[in-house]
Amino acid sequence: MAPGLDFSDWGAKETRKGTPVVVKMENPNYSVVEIEDPDAAFRPVEKSRGKNAKQVTWVLLLKAHRAVGCVAWIATLFWALLGTIKKRLIFRHDVDMASEKLGKGKLLFTVIKAFLVTSLTILAFEIIAYFNGWHYFQNPSLHIPRTSEIQGLFHLVYVTWLWFRADYIAPLIQALSKFCVALFLIQSADRMVLCLGCFWIKYKKIKPRIEGNPFKSNDVEGSGYDYPMVLVQIPMCNEREVYEQSISAVCQLDWPKDRLLIQVLDDSDDESIQCLIKAEVATWNQRGINIIYRHRLIRTGYKAGNLKSAMSCEYVQAYEFVAIFDADFQPNPDFLKQTVPHFKDNLELGLVQARWTFVNKDENLLTRLQNINLCFHFEVEQQVNSVLFNFFGFNGTAGVWRIRALEESGGWLERTTVEDMDIAVRAHLNGWKFIFLNDVKVVCEVPESYEAYRKQQHRWHSGPMHLFRLCLPAIITSKIAIWKKANLILLFFLLRKLILPFYSFTLFCIILPLTMFVPEAELPVWVICYVPVFMSFLNILPAPKSFPFIVPYLLFENTMSVTKFNAMVSGLFKLGSSYEWVVTKKAGRSSESDLLAAAERESKTTNQLQIQRGASESELTELNRLKAAPVPVKRVNKIYRKELTLAFLLLTASVRSLLSAQGVHFYFLLFQGVTFLLVGLDLIGEQMS
Repeated sequence: MAPGLDFSDWGAKETRKGTPVVVKMENPNYSVVEIEDPDAAFRPVEKSRGKNAKQVTWVLLLKAHRAVGCVAWIATLFWALLGTIKKRLIFRHDVDMASEKLGKGKLLFTVIKAFLVTSLTILAFEIIAYFNGWHYFQNPSLHIPRTSEIQGLFHLVYVTWLWFRADYIAPLIQALSKFCVALFLIQSADRMVLCLGCFWIKYKKIKPRIEGNPFKSNDVEGSGYDYPMVLVQIPMCNEREVYEQSISAVCQLDWPKDRLLIQVLDDSDDESIQCLIKAEVATWNQRGINIIYRHRLIRTGYKAGNLKSAMSCEYVQAYEFVAIFDADFQPNPDFLKQTVPHFKDNLELGLVQARWTFVNKDENLLTRLQNINLCFHFEVEQQVNSVLFNFFGFNGTAGVWRIRALEESGGWLERTTVEDMDIAVRAHLNGWKFIFLNDVKVVCEVPESYEAYRKQQHRWHSGPMHLFRLCLPAIITSKIAIWKKANLILLFFLLRKLILPFYSFTLFCIILPLTMFVPEAELPVWVICYVPVFMSFLNILPAPKSFPFIVPYLLFENTMSVTKFNAMVSGLFKLGSSYEWVVTKKAGRSSESDLLAAAERESKTTNQLQIQRGASESELTELNRLKAAPVPVKRVNKIYRKELTLAFLLLTASVRSLLSAQGVHFYFLLFQGVTFLLVGLDLIGEQMS
């Protein structure tokens, strides 16, 4: 039955527009609406009047659906990550444990595991205390309850921990954190001075210049040019991917053929690669290039032993300069004409170093991050040190040495894995000067996988510390100026080779997560956030296109501090891995100019006919087979236990920081922990290779 509605008093109203319509509905959920004007139906309706219970319910359901979808996406991602961990850690599908070979890194791994177990135990205490309402850690003064306030045995244990933490643990962490922060500020100041020096060099346009025509003969009767004798060396070892590009680029150097000799120093232990390199050398030899192939039967001393053996040849005495290129370097044809002239009328100059540029810098995220570091190294560090001190570490390649400087400094020594830095330090102690040419660039590659990059960084950071042990007495007793000794010891070795990896690992990977459990030793926000971001900003300045990667760069640099710290310790204390040389894996990327040169060579059929006359059909078939069918190598995934352990330590600390509502600490530790986790599982290299 319809509800009774009284409309008798409607007639009391004064005037009306239009025809009134009365609607009676049996359903009480619907309202009664009066339309007084035909245009009223088309007027905007107030939102508050248009909503009812069903509409609100639908809106809430839609929002809930979106929230559930977001949570489901995060859960799916997390579940996939857990599945990868389960597959690779528990079942060990195609997995090789990277850090446990021959017991290397066990001490550091044990220390990090101890920190992780301690942090998990403390986190369990903190979570239970948090749900029991014992929020003493949120009080800056750390109020410890009295004996009368103790609520039980567990409460007593927790209060005892608070007392022990405040009186014994916190002072030690505070002292260590203050020491690391002081080192951090010193290193940041050094970076600032280097950047200011680079700006000054750019503003004043200071750079080495060549005056006049350096090759013009001084003989009045002669009308020719005087080119010095130059030896070019290409040391390589099992470089199947890049040998052809390097030999081709060096053989196209613009220099008189009778004044140039190219040595291909092959240390390969693979006979198929030896045959390929020999054939490439023979190809260019038949084209009139003065090039020879050398292979050592006794491969000792790694690259230093290879170079030392080549310099012992009798015909080397006829040459005045030697240029060195690693197997993946492709110099421009005018390289020698841009570098060798700087030696003229500068008898104290021992080394001219060119800058590297990378053909694969945009290949993946890892190569982009490496490009940031190396651009800062060349643009800022080496250029400023060249102008201010006439000294920097030789990069081992893309440089020209005066042979007399090498001989007077003792030649190549096999005592370290950084033979380039070794000879540079000894030459500097003998009074030789170096210059760096930022405008002369040589194309090369950077490692494209994390495995290759990690091995390279281990050698680059263990070798200098090993060399520092060997060179320190010679530096102290040398006859160079005191300020040059201070630059070598304090800046070159201690600050940039020892202090940098030490404070980076200790401060951001150990102390910072521990301060989450010891709030009395909490680090200020400017140490965690502001100064690191500012220094990362300075590092990226030489590579402005890399600004979008500033956050991944900051996180990844802290992640690599594990490898760098481990390498620094092994080199400083002469552990087993300090004298380990692993050839960096190359991808064989070609530059645009190199591809054009290759196309031009292929178009010259006359040269190809000349080559075929010197080889039988069977030999050519065999060489083509070796080039087309490289030995297949099964890719093995790597798992890095130190990185994984640190990842869980940082994630544990991020949970603790979340309980205490420390926002900056939480986000930093969370993102840093995820970065360590990805690297530990080698997902970065797996996805980008």
